[in-house]
Amino acid sequence: MTEPIPADEPDRTMEQQRLALEKKRERYVWIYLAYFLFGIHVVAFVMIFAVRHAK
Repeated sequence: MTEPIPADEPDRTMEQQRLALEKKRERYVWIYLAYFLFGIHVVAFVMIFAVRHAK
């Protein structure tokens, strides 16, 4: 026969799922931050180029 699931087992699996989702979301935040900072630098370099080559 199958053994009954302990009372704290569903809580533990839900906690593991929550932690996995939190880790995934944190990774997305770092990726978006990296793209944002990269974009700011691209804009800055284009502006520097435009000012230096303006007549």
